[in-house]
Amino acid sequence: MAIILAQNLTKKFKDLLAVDDVNLEIEEGECFGLLGPNGAGKTSLVRMITAVSPPTRGNIWVLGKDLKVYPRQVKAILGVVPQLDNLDPDLTVLQNLITFARYFAIPKQEAYRRSTELLRLFQLEDKHNSRIRELSGGMKRRLLLARGLINQPTIIILDEPTIGLDPQARHLVWQNLGELKAQGITQLICTQNMEEAATICDRVAIMHQGRILTQDSPQALVSRYVGDEVLEIEANSRNRGKIIEKLTSRGLDFVDMGDTIQVCHVGRDELARTMMNFPERLRQRPATLEDVFFRLTGRTLVE
Repeated sequence: MAIILAQNLTKKFKDLLAVDDVNLEIEEGECFGLLGPNGAGKTSLVRMITAVSPPTRGNIWVLGKDLKVYPRQVKAILGVVPQLDNLDPDLTVLQNLITFARYFAIPKQEAYRRSTELLRLFQLEDKHNSRIRELSGGMKRRLLLARGLINQPTIIILDEPTIGLDPQARHLVWQNLGELKAQGITQLICTQNMEEAATICDRVAIMHQGRILTQDSPQALVSRYVGDEVLEIEANSRNRGKIIEKLTSRGLDFVDMGDTIQVCHVGRDELARTMMNFPERLRQRPATLEDVFFRLTGRTLVE
């Protein structure tokens, strides 16, 4: 069952088409990743789903409710974790959570109980009386995650949930998200961390220039667009043309990445022959979701 359903969703800002006729179905209880370079339209799409910005065209249903008709009811079941820190610096860690609970009309005693429970979950209980300025960047990030859960949401939407975290804190957050998923909480995650998407997401959609290019499980996308292994051939201005000519003549699937040429969908026998025929420096490695991302969106920065 689709807990979030978007049909023909479009968002325009004057001459800018930020989201272009997007159709999206997110299943109940899954962790769904939204990937894309800067300017792909991810934020605009999420702002429409969270009833912050109305669509120019198209419709959204959340838990079967038309977002245009029931925006307040939908907001009440959403937990939102922004990318940027917007914690109140004048309040303590605990006060930030209790104060935020007021927006959902949570009784004071219940707000205190939930807040202390969430601080334990994200290993912040010893900081409950600390001011925000006394926290590290990683602690602030974990507090934002805790705040997004204060209303016990059915769906939680996270924008770059582990940005700025060290490896230990990142894995703690991944573990917490896994526990929430086990409880049936649906997660929509915007991230540019391909390892994160491959690790925690059941399915991902790759956006580019306002459109969804493809969506599936991370492993299915890797198999479809790249294969199991990637052969990287070091290339420069002197040998690039010769390498490309050889690969083309043999009908191999490759991508010119500038300093390297990546050969995809290569079987073991073909891989062995390819490595023997090129004296250039070679490297064989497992294919990743990042390879899919670059293949579909390119390596050029789009601002």
